[in-house]
Amino acid sequence: MKRILVVANRTLAEPHLLAELHRRKDEGEVAFHILVPASHPSGFWTDEIARTEAKERLDTIIESLRGSDIEADGEIGDANPVYGVGDVLRREGFDEIIVSTLPVGLSHWLANNVVKRMRHYGIPVAHVVAEPALARQ
Repeated sequence: MKRILVVANRTLAEPHLLAELHRRKDEGEVAFHILVPASHPSGFWTDEIARTEAKERLDTIIESLRGSDIEADGEIGDANPVYGVGDVLRREGFDEIIVSTLPVGLSHWLANNVVKRMRHYGIPVAHVVAEPALARQ
């Protein structure tokens, strides 16, 4: 069974990512592990608030995927998605990483070369991009 690490935050439950996960499921046996960085929200925040919000997003996507008969589990990771991926890869092996971001110009992850930096872990990295309308919401 192919194991794929999925890294997403604000785009976690958006159609572009869900479509990609359904496409991968249709290609053969696959298990997804969802990593949601405990990113710091705008305005006032605490680490507890960041983790709680990330956990809510994680629970929502896992429930949605299971409702579509897609095997998935997940965890909350470091606020820095590159560090979070490194933490997961030190414990488990994956065949691929899928990173979901906002579009260029709106994505902090792309501005910080997150996708490129994840390629240094030596496994294939697929990048999916949300529709620009998501960022205006």
